[in-house]
Amino acid sequence: MYAVIRHYHYAPQDEAEIEQMVREKFVPLIKKAKGFVRYYWLNGGNGECASLSVFKDKAGAEESNHLAADYVRNHLSKRLVQKPEIIEGPVKAHD
Repeated sequence: MYAVIRHYHYAPQDEAEIEQMVREKFVPLIKKAKGFVRYYWLNGGNGECASLSVFKDKAGAEESNHLAADYVRNHLSKRLVQKPEIIEGPVKAHD
């Protein structure tokens, strides 16, 4: 398995709208990526959030990075206060 963590910063007043967009528009999109296993959206509060995407292999994770970049550029870029941070790699332990 292969995972991607994306860390976002946004204006706190945009939280509800961003979460709705992710839930209703982005999740259905990323679920179509090759080898999709699971997607989680974490609300860190105070304008911070992160997503965790899990795929069967690196190819699916890379496809998800392109989908996320396009989605952010087209729908969320004006709401983010800095460029997202991305960490990806093979899953070495899980339950």
